[in-house]
Amino acid sequence: QVQLVESGGASVQTGGSLRLSCVVNGEVHKAQCMAWFRQVEGKDREMVARIYRPTDTTYYTDSVQGRFSISQDVAKNTLYLQMNSLKPEDTGMYYCAAVPARCAWDEYTSDREYTYWGQGTQVTVSS
Repeated sequence: QVQLVESGGASVQTGGSLRLSCVVNGEVHKAQCMAWFRQVEGKDREMVARIYRPTDTTYYTDSVQGRFSISQDVAKNTLYLQMNSLKPEDTGMYYCAAVPARCAWDEYTSDREYTYWGQGTQVTVSS
């Protein structure tokens, strides 16, 4: 099993920055493809960034391209999401997710494809 624990969510003003963290515990080798999703109440979860950990290959949804950066610290088994120039529309519950698969450019963009999930961390951006 894989356990994911997110942290770092907070309330910030428009234009601010936050860094979310996701610690991976358990069978770390199964967390090959990892992503950050966000969910606004009443809407489906949306993938914002994804990384294929063995090669550090990243993918971003258009709305966060150039503002968000997904990265990992292999030694700490930790995934990060650096969020800059935050906007009110970035508000939501952010979830870390993982699946034991190789994720290519247009793959693993749906939350239904991920096996392991964290509990989420809330990000609120006020104008």
